[in-house]
Amino acid sequence: MPLIDPGKKAPAFALNDQDGTKHALKDYAGRAVVLFFYPKDLTSGCTEEACGFRDALPKFEKIDAQVFGISILGVKSKKKFAEKEGLNYPLLADDRLNDEGKPDPLVSQKYGVWVEKSMYGRRYMGIARTTYLIGPDGLVVERWDKVKTKDHAAEVLTAVKSLG
Repeated sequence: MPLIDPGKKAPAFALNDQDGTKHALKDYAGRAVVLFFYPKDLTSGCTEEACGFRDALPKFEKIDAQVFGISILGVKSKKKFAEKEGLNYPLLADDRLNDEGKPDPLVSQKYGVWVEKSMYGRRYMGIARTTYLIGPDGLVVERWDKVKTKDHAAEVLTAVKSLG
């Protein structure tokens, strides 16, 4: 599926976090929601990005914005990542598998971030590091593609603040 453009309705989702708590987009209606999709728990770039949101979380909370990190690894991996890095917001497990036992992440597909990648000539499916800002009305306000992890949380916070 293609990426969701600003002005379009954000696709519904319901996923479990690192503690097994289910979070659905509809539960956050009336609030700004930040969804940052990242490739893999406990890797350097993903840790830098996740810790940026951790450090900025009090500022997001002050303006009533909800932050979620999403990747394809399961709840146990999310819990280990959250505990190791002191992450203080929900990490959602988009961990559905197909009949062959390979990742088939429903939410990542809906948001257009499950893409073919290539490394050292090998092709594989993975998450494209992408962030969505969803407004209180459920519409995508802004999308960041090919995110640079350093200072990304501050950039997103500025956009959330501009919602008023």
